[in-house]
Amino acid sequence: MTLSSVPDAGTHSVLGHPAPQNLPLPGTGRSQPQRTGGDLGARRRSRQQVWAERAGDSHCQQAISRGLPDHPRKPARMFSIFNIWGTFNSVLFYLSLLVSLAGLGGNALLLWHLGLHIKKGPFNIYLLHLAAADFLFLACQVGFSIAEIALGYEDTLHFPIIFLWFAVGLWLLAAFAVDCCLAYMFPSYCSPSCRPRYTSAVLCLLIWALTMPAVLLPANACGLLYKGMSFLVCLSYHWASVVWLVVLAVMACGASKILLICGNCCSGQPLPKFCKVAQCSGILLFFCRLPMVVYWSLRPVIKFLLPFFLPLATLLACIDSSAKPLLYYMKGRQLRKKEPLQVVLNRALGEESPSSLGGLSLPMRQV
Repeated sequence: MTLSSVPDAGTHSVLGHPAPQNLPLPGTGRSQPQRTGGDLGARRRSRQQVWAERAGDSHCQQAISRGLPDHPRKPARMFSIFNIWGTFNSVLFYLSLLVSLAGLGGNALLLWHLGLHIKKGPFNIYLLHLAAADFLFLACQVGFSIAEIALGYEDTLHFPIIFLWFAVGLWLLAAFAVDCCLAYMFPSYCSPSCRPRYTSAVLCLLIWALTMPAVLLPANACGLLYKGMSFLVCLSYHWASVVWLVVLAVMACGASKILLICGNCCSGQPLPKFCKVAQCSGILLFFCRLPMVVYWSLRPVIKFLLPFFLPLATLLACIDSSAKPLLYYMKGRQLRKKEPLQVVLNRALGEESPSSLGGLSLPMRQV
């Protein structure tokens, strides 16, 4: 028997008699349409096309239209871009966590030695409060990151809380740089010996007290703390905070730049050690802290256009907060000498005598 002699299942019954075709439907005078192999194939292709449209794969649709067999295919290429950015954000997230853990230990040691073993002065009191702000920033970053890993989602309070301590550190850094710059340029008027003893401590406490409303009020008005916001109130608070942050960043970068120029071009004597610390801190601020200020200023636009910008800015801010203890250690250590950490930090952050603060003078040529 050949394949052509096999009876068609659609036209013959099992007993060999012809199967009834086009029987009228019950209750109607119309005949029932015959289902052929072509109709079943068209029906099957339509289901495959629906599956392909739901999957969003244009290559699968083209394969079905050409009559190729359907099989599972990879997602569309446009979704692979989002997978790349998601992987990049995950890498930045875990890098920030590792850097924060390392910086947390360094700032804890710095707080221990600055708070208990090094004599307080008008300049290192800024660095003590700055270390406390960096410690709180890194501790909150580690805590929220671990909670996000455990729970699987990010807490809405993550960004406003870490930005609060970030802003405290930015304000303290600006005050420290400006104070060093004024004391170096005008030693007879702005030196520590010409002002009250607790001026720096009182200024640091005012910075802690004023930063909280300056950050939390805009965050609350713009819906970062709780749901719901008023557009006009959010806009007014937000731009006030943006102007405040820009002024602080300009003060810190400008003071460190003045110290850099005066120390290298306009003075014949080396800069005091706190002025050198202010120089290095200003450079770190420019490269590592400004991205977070930019994100706070243009948050809705950057969040929509550059979703990876916040993890990158957070990583840079963690690097800035974690690098300061290492910077102080490198400033205080001496080559080819193994010394205790307390001795190195005391050399780097101990107070100098008023006569060693120097002043601005023009280099003179020898006759």
